[in-house]
Amino acid sequence: MELNWLRTFIAASQTRNFRKASEQLYISQPSVSVHIKQLEKELGVALFERSNKKVALTEAGRYFVGEAKEMVRVHEDGLKKMRSFMQGYTAALKIAISPLIADTILPAVLKRFMNEYPYVEVDVKIIESSDIERAVMNEEVDIGLSCLPSLHKEVGSEKLYSDRVMLVAPHDGRDFESALPLDEEEVLHHARILTHNHPGYWEELCEILKHFYPNSKMMKVSQIHITKRFIAEGLGVSFLPSSTVRRELLEGRLMEIPVRSFELPEANAYSLWKYPHETQQQFLQFLSRFHY
Repeated sequence: MELNWLRTFIAASQTRNFRKASEQLYISQPSVSVHIKQLEKELGVALFERSNKKVALTEAGRYFVGEAKEMVRVHEDGLKKMRSFMQGYTAALKIAISPLIADTILPAVLKRFMNEYPYVEVDVKIIESSDIERAVMNEEVDIGLSCLPSLHKEVGSEKLYSDRVMLVAPHDGRDFESALPLDEEEVLHHARILTHNHPGYWEELCEILKHFYPNSKMMKVSQIHITKRFIAEGLGVSFLPSSTVRRELLEGRLMEIPVRSFELPEANAYSLWKYPHETQQQFLQFLSRFHY
């Protein structure tokens, strides 16, 4: 049974049209017909019912679609594993990471991990925190690094670190040493508050802000990197994890406003997993060595 026959059958089953299947596979339409006939002869069953320009799967054809896809997947996985072996990799680790974590602590940590464990082939997927638990649950990845803990009983989670949240405003050009600091009440009464750029703490924080500053104006901005640009342009202020604004504070583009009216939340990061294995545990132990 040729792999090309299987790929042709899968394409034809999806398009229900031999011409469209040929265009999708960049082969001639007669080649599609030949592949299907050869596959049907090998299996001893008809896979399609043919009528005019359209084709429909038979009952046997509908059953065989899943089998064909699995055979192609096993073949491609085998090739991928062999290529990895030839490149010197003897272990693999698939990680789902939230954009926020990927943009802050991960690059430096991942670089050192790959230097220390050169035999581990690392595959990184950037996924929103709200979707990471599902990716772990469905075994699409080995481990997730998320801003949210797991709520599913089959997915374990552990807090990696906590990040201090601070009120951030645009730098007003004043001298830090001689000028009086900006006042929290003045800022929150007059500036628009940019919210919901982090999945972990905004629901609770919005309720607190409504209690202490009921007349404050809020605007949802879903991404932290956009929030920082908006703040720098004077569109508002926000409460952001300290690790996400470290560079902007050092460069004087943004400034921290002390908050004394209420206790600020923390921004947490979590590791998520379904089945523990050696490479995963090595990575988690490596992460635990860092102080964030």
